[in-house]
Amino acid sequence: MHETADPKERAFLVAARVRGRDDGWSAEGSLEELALLADTAGARVVGQTVQRLDRPRPATYIGRGKVQEIASQRGDLGYTTVIFDDELSPSQQRTLEKAFDVKVLDRTALILDIFAQHARTREGRLQVELAQHEYILPRLRGQWSHLERLEGRIGTRGPGETQLETDRRLIRNRISALKRQIEQVRQQRALHRRQRARQGLPVVSLVGYTNAGKSTLMRALSGADVLVEDRLFATLDPVTRRIRLPSGATALLTDTVGFIQKLPTQLVAAFRATLEELTEATLLLHVVDITHPDALQQAQTVEATLGELELTAKPRLAVLNKIDVLVDGEGASLEEALESEAVRPLLEPWGGEALVVSAARGWGLDGLRSAIEGALAAAA
Repeated sequence: MHETADPKERAFLVAARVRGRDDGWSAEGSLEELALLADTAGARVVGQTVQRLDRPRPATYIGRGKVQEIASQRGDLGYTTVIFDDELSPSQQRTLEKAFDVKVLDRTALILDIFAQHARTREGRLQVELAQHEYILPRLRGQWSHLERLEGRIGTRGPGETQLETDRRLIRNRISALKRQIEQVRQQRALHRRQRARQGLPVVSLVGYTNAGKSTLMRALSGADVLVEDRLFATLDPVTRRIRLPSGATALLTDTVGFIQKLPTQLVAAFRATLEELTEATLLLHVVDITHPDALQQAQTVEATLGELELTAKPRLAVLNKIDVLVDGEGASLEEALESEAVRPLLEPWGGEALVVSAARGWGLDGLRSAIEGALAAAA
């Protein structure tokens, strides 16, 4: 894998507000998240636009007038990549690349690229490579014609470089081989889960939107040295640590990849071996960044993804994190934060059922441990 070329790629972002499509997200909010994804991948955003549409255009997704408008800005902005917030068909991508004369990516390709950067274990790399190959396969014809002059840039990491000159048959063979290797991973994970079950230790899994603070919470609860970064998808490979409960009992706490809206179907399928860890959990902790302006939409996205994984019946606790961000002063406390005029309106939608914590400052962790122990006892 190659690091993003320096200087940074200059990205122009495109989103559409499609009539009748209501997933709770505004086009502007989704575009802001796309900008964070682009930054995480190593690009500099130099421009963006949103277009209202009755329905996506078959050839170009956005209207031809908007295509011409974006193309006309290339000279002034010097963008080298155009990134769409929705998934494009292979034909749409080819048409747009001809119109802009630069590389065109969609949200799926961008997320796949970020995953390619962050996969550290053999398992993670296998899963990312499978997802990338399945994404690339229908896009082979003319898709990577510009790759030789853009080697190492966003969307070209991983198999895009190694499989450039291969045909569909070879890629399908590679996909089959990857699926066999991932099946071995699944069997190994199943064996580890059986061993844990024989130990009688309950498993608590952290779930949540990307960058909700799950890794920080795991470090706070377990004392383990876990990677913590203020970046989207900082955690990709699963991590499991022991935690001590108030009674002295022990449980296993697992952290895995964060969810995101419009999560590529290729990733959900490829990461099935990892996500199966959630099916074996006794309890899920749904961690929410309460300070995010789209916190409710993020929580709904997580719940929808859990539904796709058929985990809606799994016992879980809602944990509202990062409460310390909303109050000033090093000497502030959780009690003061809960009484703050800035905080109370944010807690109302949760109906008083969620636990409020600051993983960074350690606020509310004793209450969380007690709630975990009570939920595990009720689920036993």
